[in-house]
Amino acid sequence: MNKFTFFILHNSSFIFSKCHLCVLCGLLLICLNGCGHVISHELRQQADKELTPEFLFKDPDTLKGKTVILGGIIVSSKNTNEGTYIEVLQKPLDYRGRPKVTDVTYGRFLIFSESYLDTAVYSAGREITLAGEVLGRQIRPLGEIQYSYLLIKGKELHLIEPHEGLPIRFSIGIWTTF
Repeated sequence: MNKFTFFILHNSSFIFSKCHLCVLCGLLLICLNGCGHVISHELRQQADKELTPEFLFKDPDTLKGKTVILGGIIVSSKNTNEGTYIEVLQKPLDYRGRPKVTDVTYGRFLIFSESYLDTAVYSAGREITLAGEVLGRQIRPLGEIQYSYLLIKGKELHLIEPHEGLPIRFSIGIWTTF
């Protein structure tokens, strides 16, 4: 092997390694981009981090004016002359601010938005995360009872798309997915 051949082989593996590193860094950046919180940094800074959903749902009238971040599954939405009300079944949030898939809940809450929100978009079954101001409680009928809803004025609403995130699938064989 002459000096020229050695130089080409040695440098091509170096370039090949740099290409791998560039591809790996690019993939890492793409993955990290999807891991950001759904609520803006500014509102996350304003939110009271010590305020747990359990305490919030127990006595919302004493917490009027506080900024909170909550999320869950939309139960219903309704447009009125005042604005739009969205009824949500609260769920714990993951580190990105998305509702977790769990049966754990502290109850239902209402999001109030002064602007018109299309009820076909903010429809039952959709996942939502919001940052908003605690307005207190509102009593409304729920089935045959009077239910005390936590009332939040929405400052920032984020609907979670069903296909967001990377689906994790495991399969064995042909056409079988777990």
